[in-house]
Order: sequence, then structure tokens, then C-alpha cells
Amino acid sequence: MAYDLWVNETLYDAWGQRFRVKRELARVQSDFQDIMIFESETHGRVMMLDGVVQITEADEFSYQEMIAHVPLLAHGAAKNVLIIGAGDGGVLRRVLQHKGVERAVMVEIDGEVIRLAKEFLPGIAGDAWNDPRAQVLVADGIDYVRKAPDASFDVVIVDSTDPIGVGEVLFTDEFYANCARLLTSRGLVVNQCGVPQMQADELRETSIRRGKAFADIWAYVAAVPTYVGGFMTLGWAGKDATCRAVPVATIRKRAEAAGILGTTRYWTPEIHVGAFHLPPYIAEHLPQT
Repeated sequence: MAYDLWVNETLYDAWGQRFRVKRELARVQSDFQDIMIFESETHGRVMMLDGVVQITEADEFSYQEMIAHVPLLAHGAAKNVLIIGAGDGGVLRRVLQHKGVERAVMVEIDGEVIRLAKEFLPGIAGDAWNDPRAQVLVADGIDYVRKAPDASFDVVIVDSTDPIGVGEVLFTDEFYANCARLLTSRGLVVNQCGVPQMQADELRETSIRRGKAFADIWAYVAAVPTYVGGFMTLGWAGKDATCRAVPVATIRKRAEAAGILGTTRYWTPEIHVGAFHLPPYIAEHLPQT
């Protein structure tokens, strides 16, 4: 008899995607959310949180490379990096690929996400969990940024769920004000801001909030097939606008020095620079300067 079990994503009420499941690997109700990991026929292993796709083995590189490599290479001299969320370890792995990074602190509120990712999605993080430069904390990211010393990080990467449920508190005025305080003089924050075709309010509202604490507010895009709806936006909040305008040749030199040039499947120096040139339907939701 043919095995015909399908999982439907529940992010939107009236539109979505579904996966045919080869086998379910884990289903856990943690203190924070429902976690499901399954083997799909088309996208390898998939993790869903509260019915929403977070990562698939088939296209995780698109998102992970863009959320990690772009801010680090735009900054150009990042040594201390703070990662909020990203419990699968993929962002940590990409950050640690940069030779110049001396410390990467990852703060994930749900230890079950880390545990299940290590067991069922080991290829996502690779050896990053054991890197001596990594400090992985099961803790509240809001509390961490509130207590972090001034100017203790160069880049903050917020890889959270959407601003609903457990992820909502990562999109507040207080959170961004604390990020600005804990960052060095050229510091910057990136965070996922959803798919503007369906989640334009998310980009617009978080941009206004980030603008209260940072001088340079923008976004850049990445195409991630399983984040349905077209381009995914990554919000950008920087203290120094020159970080967003680094020429291709300089980005390439920095990538070569960092040791990532030629290792990526989505990111390139040209895509890095081009990703900031937004289609008008996306740019219209950003603060007009």
C-alpha cells in the first residue's frame, strides 16, 4: 500500500504549501512550541515549529549564507558576533567559517530545538557545536541583550521565528535599543523580516522600530524556495551607512581573506551587493529617506 501522509504548513490562513512525508523523525511539545522533524520526499529533512517550516536540508544554504555572510563581510572586521535564535546551528556554522571571528555567542531560548537538530539534522551545523570560539547558551535572548556589556559585539544576527508567539519579543523598541548599546561604533544588526508579498507589515513595522535606535535602516533579499511567497527580506540596521555600500571588489577581497570565497552555494560578492537593490514593491515598505 502506498504511504501517503502529507504535512500542511499553517503560516497563513488562506495559502500555503504541503510536503509528502517519507517518515516522521520527531514530534515534541517543548515549553515554548511544537517541534516536528520529518523526512520529506523532495527537500530532505525538514523542521517545523508550530506548523511553520523553519529549515529544510535542500535549501537551508540560501538563507543561512545570506543572513551570516552579508553582515560579516559588510562590516569587514567583525570579531565578536551575537546570534539570537538559530537553534539548528546553521548560522553559527556560517559565522565560524570566517577566520577573523574570535567569538560567536549563540542564545537560543528552546533547548529542545538544539537537541533535536543535533540528533536529526547534524549536517546543518556540522562541527560548529564543538568549535572553541562558540559559546552556545540556552537562555532568553531578550535578557541576554539587556545585560550584555556596552560595545561587546560587532554584529548581531537575529534568526527568529516571525513576530508571533515566542518570537514576538525580539521585535520591540527595547530590544533594538539594547542591540545598539551592545554594538561597537560600526556595529549592525540583521534580522529576518518575512516575505513582503505576504508579510509587508512585518518589514514596515520593524523598520520603524529599528530606526529609533540606528542611523541606517534598510533591507536586503534572499530567495529561499520553502519560505513561500517570493523574496524573503532580511532587515538591516547599522550605525555606519558605509557598511551597506561596499563595492564588489572589496567584498570579494574580504571574502577571500575570511576563507569563504568559493565555498558558498548562494552567496557571491555580486549577489551580496545586488541584494540591497530592492524591487519597488519591497522598498516602498521601508522608511523613505
